[in-house]
Amino acid sequence: MSENAYMLAKNYYAGFGIDTEAAMDELENISISMHCWQGDDVQGFENSDALSGGIQATGSYLGKARNPQELMADIDKVLSLIPGKHRINLHAIYAIPENGKVVERNKLRPEDFSAWVEFARERGLGIDFNPTLFSHPLSKEATLSSEKEDIRHFWVEHVQACLKISEYFANELNTYCCMNIWIPDGFKNIPADRSAPRARLKKSLDEILATKYDRSKVKVCVESKVFGIGMESYTVGSHEFYMNYAAKNGILCLLDNGHYHPQEYVSDKISSMLLFSDQVALHVTRPVRWDSDHVISLDDETKAIANEIVRAGAERVLIATDYFDASINRIAAWVIGMRNLQKALLSALLFPQKEAGKLQEERNFTKLFALQESFKTYPIGAVWDEFCRRNNVPVENEWFNEVEKYENTVLSKRV
Repeated sequence: MSENAYMLAKNYYAGFGIDTEAAMDELENISISMHCWQGDDVQGFENSDALSGGIQATGSYLGKARNPQELMADIDKVLSLIPGKHRINLHAIYAIPENGKVVERNKLRPEDFSAWVEFARERGLGIDFNPTLFSHPLSKEATLSSEKEDIRHFWVEHVQACLKISEYFANELNTYCCMNIWIPDGFKNIPADRSAPRARLKKSLDEILATKYDRSKVKVCVESKVFGIGMESYTVGSHEFYMNYAAKNGILCLLDNGHYHPQEYVSDKISSMLLFSDQVALHVTRPVRWDSDHVISLDDETKAIANEIVRAGAERVLIATDYFDASINRIAAWVIGMRNLQKALLSALLFPQKEAGKLQEERNFTKLFALQESFKTYPIGAVWDEFCRRNNVPVENEWFNEVEKYENTVLSKRV
């Protein structure tokens, strides 16, 4: 849309007491942590076993990144098409050790990620981090809840190493690092004993957190999941387990909106979590019937999550994306998801939150419903395009041309 369209939209919103300039300023300051694993279908650089651990990346679209250079180039392309300043989110399997050697996961060191630090520093990005407790010979049965002490200890050492790497990121880049722990432990059939695996997981987490690290720099999160492939009947790291563990130990609970029952909404959980914790972390995705990690759409739940973030104050919510679609152009998947999440945030910033809250307090639900529905067709697109122009990225009807050019000149050559 043209700049004239923005001026019309600006005046239109002003008639309802909404300052579009202030909304764009606020959106400029909301950083999203963009997951690196969309670019290579969660393969990493270990040349290890195929993706496993209750998750799958489906599809075989051309152009998957095959090495650090290609993945970094793809991330650069994506960042050139997304307005604002963001962060990148790495898994431990994306280590880049010197001389191309493979370092066992429990022996990973900060220097194995120095290339990522240089990449982030040059672009003014923060880095968030995830221990990788899947796609490994020792993760085939269980990890932090393993009955076998040597396996459990291996994974404890891995996460302890990741704590030191996370602190390295924070020190080098002068910003916090969110380190998220997710494990694929569980059972396909009904377990005989639900308590013992959770007791072992608690023991492992206690040992990990006993490691000395700077809590002002590293924000440790734990992420639950209702089920996964091969663990349909029982998940050790359930929401109730992690919610209680996080509250008791002063760490963060991470909510992934693909990790709950189909009629259970993360947008409804955020306000409750923030009554008892200073911050909460999110992985935003789009589940379809199960945790299928589809690209984020500008759907009702994404908008509802964004509304809760804005109402709570964006500084209280650590926002990250998490999906991996190999059935479509991976660059487009990244861009569509990131831009949709930003559009949802902009929509929330352009909504009269105070007026809506007042109507609720007055129990004027008729007028509240009318207000909520009417704003769905307000001219947010013109404001979004203006935000893109000010950030020197393509507007909504232009960015896909850049992706097509990149596919033709770069991705199609990866065979």
